[in-house]
Formats: sequence, C-alpha cells, structure tokens
Amino acid sequence: MIDLRDLYMIRALGSCGSLAGAARLLGVTPPALTVRMRRLEESMGVHLAVRGARGVTFTNEGRRFFQEALEVLERMETLPERVAMEAHSVQGEIRVVAPFGFGRQYMAGIARDLHRAYPALRIVLDLSDNPRRDASGHDVVIHIGALKDSSWVGHLLATNRRLLCASPAFVERLESPLTHPSQLESLVCLRLQENDEDLTRWRFTSLRSGQGRREAVTIRVTGPLASNDGEIITQWTLQGLGIMARSEWEAGPLMAEGSLVRLLPEWQMEDAPVLALTPVRKGVSARVRVFIDACKKALHPIPWRP
Repeated sequence: MIDLRDLYMIRALGSCGSLAGAARLLGVTPPALTVRMRRLEESMGVHLAVRGARGVTFTNEGRRFFQEALEVLERMETLPERVAMEAHSVQGEIRVVAPFGFGRQYMAGIARDLHRAYPALRIVLDLSDNPRRDASGHDVVIHIGALKDSSWVGHLLATNRRLLCASPAFVERLESPLTHPSQLESLVCLRLQENDEDLTRWRFTSLRSGQGRREAVTIRVTGPLASNDGEIITQWTLQGLGIMARSEWEAGPLMAEGSLVRLLPEWQMEDAPVLALTPVRKGVSARVRVFIDACKKALHPIPWRP
C-alpha cells in the first residue's frame, strides 16, 4: 500500500533528478531510498524510473505517478491556506518572473485574466532569459525543467516533454532514416545554452524494454550553431539548418501544423515540467496561491497537446 513517504520520495526524485539529491532532501541514505523505490515498484507492478550514472529518468508510468503525487501533496499541504483564503481579500502586489517565450505565449494572458477577476490585485510580470538568476525581489518564478535546487519549492503547473525535431526539408535530406540517438553524432544539431545550464548533453531512454531494461543513451551535441535564445533555435530549425531538442510547449503546435517533424519517437528525452517556484511552502500568501491556481486552470487541459 502506498503511503505518504512514497509520495514524498517521488516528489524529491522528480525535483532533484538524482537519488543522491533526493536522499539529501529527505534526510535518508541513497541505499535506503533505493530499497524503498524497489519496494514501491514491486507493489505497483510497474517500473517507475530508469536509474543511470547521470541521474534518474521517469518512465511514462513514473511521470504519471510523479504528477499525481505532486497534486496530492499540494492539496494536502496547502489545505489550511486554501481554507483561510476565503476569509481574506485578494489584494496587494505580486511580482512574477518568467522566460521570454513562455511568458509572452501564456503568462501574459494569465496575468491579464487574473487582473480582471481581482481588480485589487496588482501584477508585475517580468520576462527574462534566465528567471532563476533574476528571482530576487519576485514572489513567483516560472521555471521550465527539473528543479535541481532544493531551496525552492516547485508547484507543478503542467507537464512538458522535450522533443527532438527538424523541418520536413531537413528530414528529406537525410541519407538514411534516423532510428538511434547515436546517429546524431554525424548530423547537424543546434545547441541551446540558457539558464546557465549545459543543455548540449541530450539524454535519451528507449521506450522499448530489452531483457527487462530500457536502453539509455547520452549524446554530446557539438553542432556549429548555438544560441541562448530558444526562439532563435526554433527559427533555425524551421529554416532547415539542423535538429533541435525543444520543449513541447513550443514544438508541439509546430509539429501539429506540419512545420516540424518529430524525430526518434520511440525514444524519450528528459521531461521539462512547467513549475511555479516559491521560496517557501508554508505561509504562501493568498495572492500567490490565487496566482498559482489560475496558472494551473489556464494550462489544463494542456494547451500545447492536440
């Protein structure tokens, strides 16, 4: 039977991306966490995560369990604030910092609609190429990707995959079909450098199991074109200049309209969940809670999935 410790464990694994980091966050040893994970998988009868030298990657079942665990813990831990919220008017100022592309596409509309619902609430929406770096002085940071710093509390707003894609013209020029990540080493790949993170290591996990295990592959991308702006990477890809790994929120609609083609669909990359980061969990103000709830409502059902 699943208990709260299992939910806390999955949340820590998803936030830290490694057994060692999750163990530190929970105050236990990595071997103890490994034993608990194994018991949980045995009790459920499914594999939840693939453990490798570079960290932990959730399977499809693991991602679903992670999302459900976040929602359960979120509701449990914020119940007092939600009950008390009705007794306090939503007013004052909330400062939010978000990535440029996602901020323009989604956060601007969310802030507009929230202002209409709560006229006494003042909203300052700042856009940045590195929201975590510019977090100082803000109540909420919109972050896309795994949370690797346990000093922040992540509130899941929407799931978001990383997808490998290229233009139809680029795919037509390929000498042979792309079936394995190792083939990328001989192809032109576009390098994204943002949030002070190394995004030139593309990690893949096969969706097919071989002898009970899923193959994991890491490719070091060394293409001739690089940028710290995701929109530039997307434009280069649309122009047929190479292959990119991009968040589903941006690439999904372009693939749906036929402007991009997904590559290696039988391999999954690391997820990049959309998170609202707050400095603390307890004592979150009513206006911050209202803002996070408005984000969740606006992003469900997930708008970038047909």
